[in-house]
Amino acid sequence: MNDAHLHLVVNHFPIIGTFFGIAILITGILLKNNSIKNTSYVLFIVAAIFGAFSMGTGEGAEEVVEDFPNIGKAIIHEHEELAEKFALLLYATGVFALISVVAAVKKFRLAKIFSIITLVLALISGIMSINVGTSGGEIRHTEIRKNNAAAVPVNENPSLEKEYQNEDE
Repeated sequence: MNDAHLHLVVNHFPIIGTFFGIAILITGILLKNNSIKNTSYVLFIVAAIFGAFSMGTGEGAEEVVEDFPNIGKAIIHEHEELAEKFALLLYATGVFALISVVAAVKKFRLAKIFSIITLVLALISGIMSINVGTSGGEIRHTEIRKNNAAAVPVNENPSLEKEYQNEDE
C-alpha cells in the first residue's frame, strides 16, 4: 500500500462521519435524547482523528500523483489549501464535541449551548467537506472537473492507450 492508497483509505471518513454526525446530532436535539447526541459527538471526534490521518497522508499522496498525466500541481495545491481549512474546522468540531459529551455526562447547564455550537461547527465543516471532497476527486477524476477539456481521452493519447491495453492483459 503506497501513500496515495493510504490517503484514499482514510480521507473518506471525515466527510461521511461529519454528515452522519450532523444527522444524528439533529435527531438527538429534536428528540432531546442525550444518548443519541453522545453518539454524534463520538462520530465528530472520530472524524477529526481521521481528518488528522488524512492530513498526515496527503503529502505522500501528492508525491505519488503529482507527475501523472492530466494532473497538475495547481489542482493538488487547491485541494491541499481547502483540506487545511477543512481540517481546522474538523478539529474545532471534534474539540467542541468532546466538550459537549463531557458537559452532557456531567449534566452541566451549558450542555445545550455546547450542542448548538458543535452543530454549527459541524454544519460549516459539512459544507466545507463538499468542496474538499470534490477538489480531491478532481485530481484523478478529470470527468468531474469544471473545465474537463484538459482531460485527454485515452484513444487520443497513444501512450495512455498502450498503458490501458497492458492493464487488461
